[in-house]
Amino acid sequence: MKWFQQNRALGTILVVSGICVLLGAVLLYWRWSVWSEAKQTFDQATAERNRLQRLDPFPNDANYRKLQGYLERYNAALDKFKEDLKADVAAEPPLAPNEFQSRLRQATLAVEERARTNNVKLPDKFELGFDEFARTMPSTAVAALLGQELSQVQMFINILLDAKVDSITAFRRRPLPEERGASPTPTPSPGQRVATTAKPGGTPTPKLIERNVIEVTFKAAPGAARKVMNEITSSTSQFFIIRTLYVHNEKDKGPPHERTATPTPAPSPQASPGQSPAGALNFIVGNEHIEVSATIEMLRFTF
Repeated sequence: MKWFQQNRALGTILVVSGICVLLGAVLLYWRWSVWSEAKQTFDQATAERNRLQRLDPFPNDANYRKLQGYLERYNAALDKFKEDLKADVAAEPPLAPNEFQSRLRQATLAVEERARTNNVKLPDKFELGFDEFARTMPSTAVAALLGQELSQVQMFINILLDAKVDSITAFRRRPLPEERGASPTPTPSPGQRVATTAKPGGTPTPKLIERNVIEVTFKAAPGAARKVMNEITSSTSQFFIIRTLYVHNEKDKGPPHERTATPTPAPSPQASPGQSPAGALNFIVGNEHIEVSATIEMLRFTF
C-alpha cells in the first residue's frame, strides 16, 4: 500500500493495463465462441452438401409409383374436363362443300319460318351471314368449320327470335382466317390483350381456343332485350361472349312537362263497376323500344 502511495503514477498505469488486458481477454473469448459456432454451422452445411451431391436424385420405387399414379389421375381429369368443354359447344361434323350449302339453305328456311311465327322482321336476303356461300361452294378444307359456325349462328339467331325482338336490322359475320387460306391468327378485339408464349426451344404454344365473331343490331322492347342477354350468357349449348354492347333508346329526349293539367272526367253513373273510366292511362316512361348493337364471340376449342 505504501508502494502504491509512493508510486501512484506507476500503480495507476499497472491497474489500467490489467483492466484492459482482462477486457481484451473477455472480448477475444466472445469472438472466438462466435467464430466456433459459425465454423460448426459451415462444416455441417458443407457436409450436408457433399452428402447430397453423392446421392442418387431419382426417387425410390414406392415414390415413383405414387408419382405415376398422380400423373395418371391428373391426365384423366384433364381429358374429362376437355370433353365436358367440347360438349358445351356446337359439334364439328365432317361436311362436304355441297352438304354445307344444303345445310345453309335448310337453316335459312327454318330461320325465316321461325321469324314469321314470332313476328320478327329479318334483313332483306338474310343468309345468316354466309351470303357468298349461298351462290358458291366453300373449299373442302373449310367446310367442316363453316358447318360448325353455321350451327353456332343458328343457335344465336334462335335466341333472338324466341325472345320476340321487333326486328334484326343488321347482321355481319367476320370471315374465318381459313376461308382466305391463312393460318388462324387471332384478331384482338377492342380492349382485349393477346398474350403470346413460346416454349424454351422457340416453338410457339398451340392455341386451344378459336373465336368466331359476329356483329348484330336489333330492335326490341327492354324486356325482350334483357331476355336475349340472359339467354346468351346462360347458354348451355354454346359458349357466347359479349365483347361489346351498345344500347340506344329510340326516344332521345324525356317526356315534356305539361303546363296545364287535364281534369280527370267524372265516371258516368251508368258505368258498370268492372268498366274502365273514359280517360285511359298514359304512361310517359317504360314503353320505349331500344336498339342494341353487339359484338359476339362464339368459342370453339381446338384441343
